[in-house]
Amino acid sequence: MEVIALIALTLLLGALVILVAFAVGKRKEELQEEAEQTGECAAEGSVAKAAAAKKLKQDKQQRSRKEKPSQHNFNHPLLAASLKGHSGNVTCLDFSSNGKYLASCADDRTVRIWSTRDFLEREHKCLRANVELDHATLVRFSPDSRAFITWIANGDTMRVFKMSKKEDGSMSFKGASEDFPSRHKASILNIGIAETGRFIMSASTDTSINIWDLKGEILASINTNQMTNSYAAVSPCGRFVASCGFTPDVKVWEVCFSKTGEFKEVTRAFELKGHSAGVHAFAFSNDSQRMVTVSKDGTWKLWNTNVEYKQQQDPYLLRTVPCKSSDGSRAALSPDGRVVAISDGCNVAMYSASTGELEEQLLSVHSQEITDLRFDVNGRFLVCSGDKAIRVFHNAPGYRAAIKDMQDMLKKAQNEAMKQRLQQQLSDAQSALDAVLAAPVE
Repeated sequence: MEVIALIALTLLLGALVILVAFAVGKRKEELQEEAEQTGECAAEGSVAKAAAAKKLKQDKQQRSRKEKPSQHNFNHPLLAASLKGHSGNVTCLDFSSNGKYLASCADDRTVRIWSTRDFLEREHKCLRANVELDHATLVRFSPDSRAFITWIANGDTMRVFKMSKKEDGSMSFKGASEDFPSRHKASILNIGIAETGRFIMSASTDTSINIWDLKGEILASINTNQMTNSYAAVSPCGRFVASCGFTPDVKVWEVCFSKTGEFKEVTRAFELKGHSAGVHAFAFSNDSQRMVTVSKDGTWKLWNTNVEYKQQQDPYLLRTVPCKSSDGSRAALSPDGRVVAISDGCNVAMYSASTGELEEQLLSVHSQEITDLRFDVNGRFLVCSGDKAIRVFHNAPGYRAAIKDMQDMLKKAQNEAMKQRLQQQLSDAQSALDAVLAAPVE
């Protein structure tokens, strides 16, 4: 019996061992299957994540392309050219006194020199002067058109560049070894060089104007007492410095030199009083005998400044005209004083100086606020900047005003020789205007 019981126990234990082994093997198979399924799911998840990341990147790129601002296109019958060379926004323009060049500076670390002869051509080539490790916000030609000064943004001072021709006829630019010392405490507004070559002006947004000699020494400092300055400039004749700001007037000083060219003093010349609010900007005619001002009061005014101010004679107010203006508005007066141009945001309006009538309205000229506005020295073109492009317009209102003046003179002409001369001039002016109006818009 004991043997039989022992055998039965042995068989039972063997069966249990076999059953346990079977169960363990089964569980291993289940775990292996679960691991394989987990691996497959993980692989599928990785693929899905990769696909989702790729789609997100594509969506982001497409969105970026959609959000990237498109190039501002502008056309107008009077548009003579769009000068495109800068890769940054243009901040300042200036014509050389000989009328051959237009200088422009931008935040792309370059100053570019354009030939005015190319304005009516299809191609507008330019020469580039690099501003090392900085960028220029203002640029002005020297009177002899062989150099220009710039205001350097980060250095917060002036730098002189000399222009010279190479043997192959190309132009080279060389910055002075030393910049002017930094003397302004507030942001700079404008710089200028007197046509006489005797002094340089710099003005800032507080109430200060500095008068420098050409070597970088300060000759005099002016406190405008206008709470803040909004604009300042040197007159084309090189005798005066003027400023405007928070107060409703424009102040003009004479920078006096001796007959031998030595600096004497800066003395108050005259003031333009008549606006009821602060003045945004002003401009001189080429002979400094006319000035135009634009104000926060929504008007521009034309003044006769050809007065005996040393005899206490005040300038004459010739005309007050309603206009649209805003902070940053610019004013330009054609060299002959016949046309007034006023900027307001991205728009420019051109008026007859003799009648005050609105002659041309140029809307959305730039994609951003206009930064500079000026006529060329011959009065043929009006140029402005506001983004990466420079717009050049035919001065059609100037042609019309000249034609009207000659017609009036013809009616009053007494002798036949003068009549014939005026008729020829009339014919030439009318032909020039017809050519401008018939020119195809590029």
